[in-house]
Amino acid sequence: MNEPQTWYIVKRSGGNCEIIPSEQVGDDNLEIIEEWGPFSSQEEAIARRVGLIRAGKCQPI
Repeated sequence: MNEPQTWYIVKRSGGNCEIIPSEQVGDDNLEIIEEWGPFSSQEEAIARRVGLIRAGKCQPI
């Protein structure tokens, strides 16, 4: 049985935050500095990323 897809916001070394599916979070090649989540939908993650950008925690892509 498939688990529902979850999404994370990850901050990269350049300060940009991206939204990625949960199966990519454990990928060692991503150079993740900070992460937020999981979020139940991509739309929720997008809304949270906007808040992080406004709070100065992330740079827009």
